[in-house]
Amino acid sequence: MHPPPRRRRGVRRWWTAAAAALALPLTMLSSGSTPAQAAAVQCSVDYRTNDWGSGFTADLTLTNRGTDPIDGWTLTYDYTGNQRLANGWNGSWSQSGRTVTVKNAGYNARIAAGSAVTTGAQFSYSGTNTAPTSFAINGTTCVGAHQPPITVLTSPEAGAVYTQGEPVPLAATAAAADDATITKVEFYDDTELLGTDSSAPFTLSVAGLTVGSHSLVAKAYDSMGASASSSPVGITIASGPTVVATPSQLGVKQGESGTYEVKLSKQPSANTTVTTTRASGNSGLSVAGGASLTFTPSNWNTAQKVTIAANGSGTGSAVFESTAPGHGKASVTVTQLGATKTYDARFLELYGKVTDPANGYFSPEGIPYHSVETLIVEAPDHGHETTSEAYSYLLWLQAMYGKVTGDWSKFNGAWDIMERYMIPTRADQPTNSFYNASKPATYAPEYDTPNEYPSALDTGVPVGPDPIAAELRSAYGTDEVYGMHWLQDVDNVYGYGNEPGKCEAGPTATGPSYINTFQRGPQESVWETVPQPTCDAFKYGGKNGFLDLFTKDASYAKQWKFTNAPDADARAVQAAYWADKWAKEQGKGSEVSATVSKAAKMGDYLRYAMFDKYFKKIGNCVGPSSCPAGTGKDSSHYLLSWYYAWGGATDSSAGWAWRIGSSHAHGGYQNPFAAYALSTYAPLKPKSATGADDWAKSMQRQLEFYRWLQSDEGAIAGGATNSWAGRYATPPAGTPTFYGMYYDEKPVYHDPPSNQWFGFQAWSMERVAELYQQTGNALAKSVLDKWVDWALSETTVNPDGTFRIPSTLRWSGKPDTWNATNPGANGGLHVTVVDYTNDVGVAGAYARTLTYYADRSGDTEAAATAKKLLDGMWNNHQDDLGIAVPETRTDYNRFDDPVHVPSGWTGTMPNGDAINSSSTFDSIRSFYQDDPAWSKIESYLAGGAAPTFTYHRFWAQADIALALGSYAELLE
Repeated sequence: MHPPPRRRRGVRRWWTAAAAALALPLTMLSSGSTPAQAAAVQCSVDYRTNDWGSGFTADLTLTNRGTDPIDGWTLTYDYTGNQRLANGWNGSWSQSGRTVTVKNAGYNARIAAGSAVTTGAQFSYSGTNTAPTSFAINGTTCVGAHQPPITVLTSPEAGAVYTQGEPVPLAATAAAADDATITKVEFYDDTELLGTDSSAPFTLSVAGLTVGSHSLVAKAYDSMGASASSSPVGITIASGPTVVATPSQLGVKQGESGTYEVKLSKQPSANTTVTTTRASGNSGLSVAGGASLTFTPSNWNTAQKVTIAANGSGTGSAVFESTAPGHGKASVTVTQLGATKTYDARFLELYGKVTDPANGYFSPEGIPYHSVETLIVEAPDHGHETTSEAYSYLLWLQAMYGKVTGDWSKFNGAWDIMERYMIPTRADQPTNSFYNASKPATYAPEYDTPNEYPSALDTGVPVGPDPIAAELRSAYGTDEVYGMHWLQDVDNVYGYGNEPGKCEAGPTATGPSYINTFQRGPQESVWETVPQPTCDAFKYGGKNGFLDLFTKDASYAKQWKFTNAPDADARAVQAAYWADKWAKEQGKGSEVSATVSKAAKMGDYLRYAMFDKYFKKIGNCVGPSSCPAGTGKDSSHYLLSWYYAWGGATDSSAGWAWRIGSSHAHGGYQNPFAAYALSTYAPLKPKSATGADDWAKSMQRQLEFYRWLQSDEGAIAGGATNSWAGRYATPPAGTPTFYGMYYDEKPVYHDPPSNQWFGFQAWSMERVAELYQQTGNALAKSVLDKWVDWALSETTVNPDGTFRIPSTLRWSGKPDTWNATNPGANGGLHVTVVDYTNDVGVAGAYARTLTYYADRSGDTEAAATAKKLLDGMWNNHQDDLGIAVPETRTDYNRFDDPVHVPSGWTGTMPNGDAINSSSTFDSIRSFYQDDPAWSKIESYLAGGAAPTFTYHRFWAQADIALALGSYAELLE
């Protein structure tokens, strides 16, 4: 999300302990700690509006262009018309006549040198809305911020298909701002520079593109040093002439007709006839026009229409094939929809954009990238990494596709891709048979900051036995763990490589590579991580690979290690529930039953997320040595914790392996709906002896957890831990407890605080809303009633469909200590919305929450707001690749952040980047310097304006598409 989401995953030698974490898409405003000095203010202000005719929102970015920090700021500017202030955020806004004054909030008072803060407000007006031309900070007039050039890739067209060896004509327009001129335009294939043109018109002919999908970008530079990239354009290179059809997915309502377009990819030598027929599927769909179309050597590239008619009663999909002699065929999936299903048609349209290979969401293997764009730093530190989160969203997206179309092959295929690439195989986890469940791991304390690492292993601290290993082995006949690892370098950008059975296969390895990042305490942000391989053979890093950055020991052994993100596996189970339910409604349950049984198995292993990290007893657990080891299930908190992890020696003669849970539980990670499915829904009940019972206890415990964390206003606070500070420390006096676990305002990670992102609220409450919609659970309803009222009160949808939903949250106070028979009112626990956003991914999840809640409760405001959010995104934020909005990333000033490496420790990344005590985030990621968007970062680091990106995150597109499908099913 977004996100930045960040995850920490790690493991240590011999019964080791992984200090893993996971974070979600967030952005942070930078701040410093240098004492204020007397200096003249140097500043710039970027002013942007979203105008709907009678009102507008203004977003302002204040950048400190000086060399000293600005400690405390007051911004002033004047309007020339009748603009009137309604409300503001990220500062105290006031207006006197035409003069607007904004004073900093407490949390953004400092603007470090070269950094920026944002503030914004909503206004009404009539007549002309002229932008202000002059701004002042603390009485000093700010210089105007030089705007980067506007760049558009005008050729080729998005979705174009070319024949291998045929020149692809690239062309771009570029316009410079202010008095600058365009000096050159570069053309890229993803991150590979294809060529440069230094004079208009800016063109390039490229003939050597390989067969497959390509994402093309133009990047313009101006004479003042600014640069900007175009939106990516996806094309396909075919092995020979082919028929081209767009779109690839089409929805047609009962009794109506729809059209798609066909043309040829290459000029033919003679007239060519394209014939279209229904190849398979729903007989209620038929070709009503354009069954035979003739293309000549002069009109071969001019699209002609094929019309598909739907009868008045059927549903389901059919595949139509358009063929021509000597040409590759084009296939279009047409789905017959109910007469009122506008939102199903929108789902199919967005699904078509996301799954079009040319649009760049997927690797050649079919793995979903974190984002189309490569330069993005969140939990993944590169856009073409991926997470188990993305795989789980792919499953859910394909489940919804099966519901709408009746085609379940894609859902099964998504599970197969996940099983092949993201669930470690036996070759990846080869020594599990040596695991001793009576001694699952050796204790190592977690520390507050990265510079306190490595952490020494301590064999003297008691650890409890693993109570589920034996029954899992008995149920499934294997010692291997069936769960996803959390992070994958899909294109092997780092170069660790992990071909099956080859530990650290290296930069030349093909296909995806498992990696790890976070591992050094709650303050280790993504900007402070050292990426490492999951299988450490000491080929890269230092003399002990990367292990001695994290743990301190007398000697180190080559090892493999994996970490699971429980929210992703739970989401996969959730998707399997709906796939089974929807397939059975279509009479096709047998088509998904094998996949659903695999989801039940995944849920069985997911129970490792219910246990204390070292299987110690839950409740009032203080002191590493004095906190007792668990006995049986008394080491289970029955919540979904931040991770579970497992690993072992690569040497089969070494004879050791280990497993751990996690002591930290975050409110945003809970999934009582998955717990319900695994405990109650027969096809998903685990095979193990106690799996279903554990999940039944977990469902109730998770719902109580939400109730305990619910603020006076309605939002859900951070979470709880059984191990204060990650080392069973003594918590502050008066810390409330939940079944003996201590309240933690920001569990797991602190940079940025894990409790501040509204996306956690929307994601988590969506699961509660599904449970309520399916079961009517009273506790789920009571939590939702209060949460929905709060969320709606903080939501603004403007007349033109633009919207503002909460973004950053601030917390104060504490919950009452939990009393299951008489829960407290939490009158002292409060939340404040710090700022607002139009983040489309979060809005999609939020709209789904409102949809499920409204369906069961009948709440008309929730239903209406869900529709407004979906319509607003659809009408205002579509582009060729999906639905997205620009984001200003002020946190990207951290590209130069130092990465803690102990003095004297030296090593290398696979590409040769040095790792030492002088390393920074970007110095060990030199591949970023070849990214077409890198100049934006260089400019920002040199004092330029904060860069703006329009990101197409896979999870966000999936969440929006799912929201459209859910609305169609329940409220349309």
